Amino acid sequence: MKAIYLVALSLSALLSACAGGAFQTAGQYEAGKQALYAGNYPTALGYFQEVAQNNPNAVYGATLRLGILTYVGQTQYLTGNYAGARQSLRKELSQHPSDNVALLYLGLAEARLGDRQAALGHIENGMKGIGHFLNYITPAFRYSLGQFWHPSGNIRATIKT
Repeated sequence: MKAIYLVALSLSALLSACAGGAFQTAGQYEAGKQALYAGNYPTALGYFQEVAQNNPNAVYGATLRLGILTYVGQTQYLTGNYAGARQSLRKELSQHPSDNVALLYLGLAEARLGDRQAALGHIENGMKGIGHFLNYITPAFRYSLGQFWHPSGNIRATIKT
């Protein structure tokens, strides 16, 4: 479980998504992302919830696109609000079923809530999707942005394990 959590957190640190959506929420999103990466999860959650309240369908990122509810669910998970994380991530997946980060965090939340069977399926599918993404982006764009995505290979190695 600890290795899966580290994969999820490492992937979050790798995401260098550009702000999209309304200009007003872009600053809040960026502030939330900075707080998230600094480990200040309650502050990040506040920023992400404000963005979600103003634009619940906001999607950020050019290469790896994540909905704002993925960030809300992730920070809810990291603050120990597993039931809230499950609710936010389920809503995100109803809008964007291919959001593998949301799927991974949904599995982690399900595991914390004791639903191990659902957790295993979500975690496996989320990690496989993330692995497929990394296996695609790195060679497909090796002379541009692909060279900056996951150069160490530790996430893919952990997913294989």
